[in-house]
Amino acid sequence: MKLIFSFLTVFFTLFFQSGLESLRESYAKANLSNANTEAFINIAEKTSGSDAVIQGYKAAAQIMGAKIATKNRKALVKTGATSLEAIIKSNPNNAELRVIRMSVQENIPKIVGYRGSLKDDKAFLLNNYAKQNTALKNYIKRFAAQSKTMTEAERATLK
Repeated sequence: MKLIFSFLTVFFTLFFQSGLESLRESYAKANLSNANTEAFINIAEKTSGSDAVIQGYKAAAQIMGAKIATKNRKALVKTGATSLEAIIKSNPNNAELRVIRMSVQENIPKIVGYRGSLKDDKAFLLNNYAKQNTALKNYIKRFAAQSKTMTEAERATLK
């Protein structure tokens, strides 16, 4: 039943939302199950565009592919992480890219060693939250609500 629901969600998401909104919504649910992870990866692969944020989600999809892959897991993480870091280096003031990296680093196993920017990204998001548009503010708040890195006091500052 959950599998059918996941596929229906993907179907409606693909056909009734814009590319970026579809990526955002799918990414927010991707860690809940392997089916959601696969759905996010499929949406990321099918979304076209050279926008930095879209490319950031595509890099996250590569990293998340390691979660469900049976081979070349290390290569998927390395390729995705390298891409994500390059995109953020080119767009250091993009808050959504920081959310993507922070969520990836929070959820990747510690043994992988890709966790070096958690504090920087958290500080950036907290310091630049007020400068973001309403849609991105809501996205950041939803992320912060489930974040393992954000404290309750820090969540409260996101109004």
